[in-house]
Amino acid sequence: MSATLSSAAIAQFDAEVKHAYARSGMLRGTVRVRTGIVGSTHRFPKLGKGAATRRTTQADVTPMNVAHTNATATMEDWCAAEYTDIFDQAAVNFDERRELATTIAGAIGRREDQLILDAIDAATVANTVSQHIGGTNTGLNTAKIRRAKRLLDAGGVPMGKGERTLAISAIGLEQLLGETVATSSDYAPVKALFDGEVDYWVGFQFKTMESRDEGGIPLSSTIRTNYAYHRGALGLAVGIDFRTEVNYIPQKTSWLSNGLFKAGAVAVDVAGLVEISTYEA
Repeated sequence: MSATLSSAAIAQFDAEVKHAYARSGMLRGTVRVRTGIVGSTHRFPKLGKGAATRRTTQADVTPMNVAHTNATATMEDWCAAEYTDIFDQAAVNFDERRELATTIAGAIGRREDQLILDAIDAATVANTVSQHIGGTNTGLNTAKIRRAKRLLDAGGVPMGKGERTLAISAIGLEQLLGETVATSSDYAPVKALFDGEVDYWVGFQFKTMESRDEGGIPLSSTIRTNYAYHRGALGLAVGIDFRTEVNYIPQKTSWLSNGLFKAGAVAVDVAGLVEISTYEA
């Protein structure tokens, strides 16, 4: 096998990986993102609330003394590497190359998602929804989603299309699809039974996470912890945005295809987070 590989072939492979990555990273668009971070940490600023005071004629104004705090994301280095000889220029298998691109991109995309999920899990979340709402040990139901909405509304968390996200498990989606209120066109414009999907309901965009080796949505015994959150409540700091390297390794007589990623995530404002417990037998 030749130890040379054209830059065009490498560029095409990199483009295929990036294309696959754009489809596999589910949560980046749901949080605050800062790119080009230099160093091992990044601080996301948080500005507290202020209260207006009544003005008295010729009196000095009263400062609000708004609190300024920071949430620090610690950067982590990640790689998704694989030895392969599919770049042999004498017989390039383009379908096989795309399979490798999808595999590398999927590994990095899932890790990025997990950084965000782990940031919620590590936070001390005050807003919680019990697994007993709607009955004893109930699954994901509309009553729990309404409660999560109420908790965010009561905390003054902003609303708007795409501002609030609900990350749930596949079983949670199955449970929700069993409720008429969530699937009937009499209650919602989305006819979920046609495509088996709920994409937007009561102000939440839904993200259904499959079972993942990285961890996914937390499950402890039979209790699943789903997450409702506002975009500004979580921060993702990216030092090295996802890129690929392709190098020939003589000792292996193979090409080493490697996906590189450096990032960290942190909960910036726990007031914008809600943990929803559901029962999954």
